[in-house]
Amino acid sequence: MYYYQRIKDLREDNEKSQKEIAELLGISQQHYSLYEKGERELPMHHFITLAKYYDVTLDYLSGIIQKPEKLYR
Repeated sequence: MYYYQRIKDLREDNEKSQKEIAELLGISQQHYSLYEKGERELPMHHFITLAKYYDVTLDYLSGIIQKPEKLYR
């Protein structure tokens, strides 16, 4: 799975809007939308912010592993 599908799935599973996540990242909703479409690369500092927010590992967020693992145990 590509990371952009994973960030979309996590957002939807947590019943958040693109606008809410964009605000968390300090960017516009339009800019965030490009990340979810895979049209723009997500910077590492945003990966870290999202991993902390959703409490998942970077491996899961990036699509390297398929089973979610908690970031904080």
